[in-house]
Amino acid sequence: MSETTVLPETRTAPILPVRAALTWIRSDAGLLLAGAVLLLILGWAAFPSIFAGGDPLRGVPAQKLRGPDAQHWFGTDNLGRDLYTRMVHGAGLSISATVFAVLLGLVAGSLIGLIAGAAGGWVDGVIMRFADVLLSIPDLLVSLTLITVLGMGTRNVAIAVGVSLIARFARVIRGEVLRVRSAPFVEAAFASGVRWHTVLFRHVLRNAYGPVAALAVIDFGMAVLFVASLSFLGYGAVPPTPEWGSLISEGRNFLATAWWLTTLPGLVIIALVLATQRVARALHKDNAR
Repeated sequence: MSETTVLPETRTAPILPVRAALTWIRSDAGLLLAGAVLLLILGWAAFPSIFAGGDPLRGVPAQKLRGPDAQHWFGTDNLGRDLYTRMVHGAGLSISATVFAVLLGLVAGSLIGLIAGAAGGWVDGVIMRFADVLLSIPDLLVSLTLITVLGMGTRNVAIAVGVSLIARFARVIRGEVLRVRSAPFVEAAFASGVRWHTVLFRHVLRNAYGPVAALAVIDFGMAVLFVASLSFLGYGAVPPTPEWGSLISEGRNFLATAWWLTTLPGLVIIALVLATQRVARALHKDNAR
């Protein structure tokens, strides 16, 4: 009798995790695809030589303006340079500028929002009115205004985009600080004699970062567009340095004869933005639970 009861358990136990995994993949196929796109492009940025071992600056004039094929996945440009290699090696520059911009907006916005939510009164009013003014101006226009002051270059583009994101993070953090500040555990920490800055950073800010994570992922996608847009307008890296926006700008003169020079880099940017939006929605759902 003992053998007949053990056999069914040994046969059915391995099936349950497999079924659960298949069910999860079917239910979150979009999220799985978005994660794969993000990992692929981040892999481009971190290890470009693994995905494209060629020289992004070397061209073969005899192969100029060749369409996508098995040898050149994204085709070649007017100088015979492989467009896929230039996209892969340009990912590091574009993604690093985007990450820096988001981190700048996140850190500065978090500090400003924390001060506004914790201080209250006229301090909160002044900070939030200034944030409202910035939010009323399109982010790209703010970035353009700052880049004209700072000058051209990828670093200045990242700074300009990051400053344009500060007000968004500040408002979200301020709202979360006001919500968490009235929680019983925060009041208990103040009543026990813990220093106010310790309570703010250890208890308030730590528990207010849930929605900010989703906002950071959303703003990452927006920052990709802003960095590429400023690079497209000529404010980014100096040619022939491969940068996504500049690659599209170089290809616009050949739209009639070489559509792939603008279409394929644009599709990569669109795929990255859509993937970040999908991941941000998943984070928002987790925080709402």
